[in-house]
Amino acid sequence: MSITSRPYGVTKAGHQVTEYTLTNKQGASIKAITYGAILTSIIVPDNKGNMADVALGFETLDRYEGDHACMGDTVGRFGNRIALGKFTLEGKEYQLATNNGRNHLHGGIVGFSAKMWEATPVEGREQDSLKFHLVSPDGDENYPGTLDVTVTYTWDDLCNLSIRYEATTDKTTHCNLTNHTYFNLAGHDHGTVRDHVIYIDSDCLTAVDAELIPTGYFAPVAGTPFDLREGRVIGEGLDLIGTSLTMQDAGGYDHNYVLRKGSAMGLCACLYHPESGRSMEVLTDQPAVQFYSACKTDVKGGKNGADYGQYSGLCLETQHFPDAPNQPHFPTTVLKPGERYDTTTIYAFRVEE
Repeated sequence: MSITSRPYGVTKAGHQVTEYTLTNKQGASIKAITYGAILTSIIVPDNKGNMADVALGFETLDRYEGDHACMGDTVGRFGNRIALGKFTLEGKEYQLATNNGRNHLHGGIVGFSAKMWEATPVEGREQDSLKFHLVSPDGDENYPGTLDVTVTYTWDDLCNLSIRYEATTDKTTHCNLTNHTYFNLAGHDHGTVRDHVIYIDSDCLTAVDAELIPTGYFAPVAGTPFDLREGRVIGEGLDLIGTSLTMQDAGGYDHNYVLRKGSAMGLCACLYHPESGRSMEVLTDQPAVQFYSACKTDVKGGKNGADYGQYSGLCLETQHFPDAPNQPHFPTTVLKPGERYDTTTIYAFRVEE
């Protein structure tokens, strides 16, 4: 294992950004930068030993400072949507930014992916880690409480990428952190993920309206394009878009799956690309995962000049439920003083013959 670093550029505000690379004994690696604690690269082998970068992203800092479709982002304080950007906490109503139509998305206008983080590399024998630390002040994006956050990326010799999220607060607040990496196991420049097979261990979705805001009800996946319990070729599922109004509203898959395992640590999803033999298992202690199939992605000038269009990658964002602050029967995202937010997700990359 090894950790190296290099200057990655200077932000518009004048902050020096560093890129860290964690490389294992196979020569597989991950890269992340101190701007946004953004994961910029995941290079893993296929069944012939050929390496490819399976994370969509960019080569220069200016692209991450601009509109970059959240590629690789550490998302906070609240991943996913909050209806009308409002919630009431301990008798006080808070109005957040409405940056997704009428609603709040992924922490607001200046979320955690647009902050400078302090990085500490931690070397080990069979795994290396990179700890990112951020203090989000009381009132940041109008959320209450000073939130002290640590996000730790750990990469090991087996190509397991573990992301641990920790946070404490000095005032009651909401916290729902996640990662927004777009995966394409054929390589970031492959074109689409229609030829991937996906499995998600879920019997139901949080039902949503036309703005993808939960209605409070749960929708069984049986008999719909959302049923991924036996594994499904993503393109075959997308071809059924005409059979689902909510899928038409989203333009594909952009839905929160309620995991059968609940909040126990366990298998969440599996992704497989038959041609390369690459697979990825997702394990988490979160109760849900947002499957997003890059429904409306249209980004030019990615790594090596790649253009990222519709369905060019997919996200598996482990999380609590969208709009949980306004849905009391959903698992709570409330974090109080004296409590510790502590959750881990593992993306395990493997090769099948």
